[in-house]
Amino acid sequence: MRRLYGLARLIGAVAILMGCLSGWAGATPSTTYWTPSVSDVQAYGVWHLGIDNYFTLNKKVSSGQQGAFPTDAGITVGALPYKRLNLELGVDLLHPADHFLYFNAKLGTPEGSLFSGSPALNVGIFNVGTKKDVTNFNIVQFIAGKTLPPNMGRLHVGYYVGNSKLLRSSLGEKENAGYMVGYDKWMVKDRLMLAADYASGKNAIGGGGVGLYVFFTKDVSVLVGPVWFNDKGINGAWKWTTQLDVNFSF
Repeated sequence: MRRLYGLARLIGAVAILMGCLSGWAGATPSTTYWTPSVSDVQAYGVWHLGIDNYFTLNKKVSSGQQGAFPTDAGITVGALPYKRLNLELGVDLLHPADHFLYFNAKLGTPEGSLFSGSPALNVGIFNVGTKKDVTNFNIVQFIAGKTLPPNMGRLHVGYYVGNSKLLRSSLGEKENAGYMVGYDKWMVKDRLMLAADYASGKNAIGGGGVGLYVFFTKDVSVLVGPVWFNDKGINGAWKWTTQLDVNFSF
């Protein structure tokens, strides 16, 4: 009972932290591909550097469809020294952008930590910006993940809800909630991983893609592949992404 009480206090403290973050808004926590639909939480004391780029291919300037998102350079770190409960905190810098600072946080339990065969569960907040009603998307997510039978990969499913003033379609319709799904599978153990995900909703995060992680070492990888969007009026034509991921500790 004392352990449960302590856990409740810790979750309450993280909830307060997330409430404080709501004054800010746009970075992502651990992700599968395009969305944070993944049950992983950064390990304690391990830092993660991510540099993500998204840009159009085969689009001439004269078409008006060429373009790229700001480069996202982010740092995330695991902040809890427990095996059954993990917390990650992150900050991202997006350039070029007028309001470039974003924050995120995620609290979760790994698979099998609640009972034998239990799924991984986590709750988090992302796209927390610094400009009210401009970048404070403040998207809260709930994710469950499970390893499938041998050699079948992992499946992650969840729900998200965010700022209804910002999560709207290009026609101005409210689109501030939806579902997310992600999948990953080793194609070559420790070297090549297939990753895919999707977020519903005709809004800024609605869309998905499929691509490959290439691992040079267990801590250094590059992800490449295309991303499509549910509302081209917001994000434009599909884009190619290259994502560098590096884990390190002191």
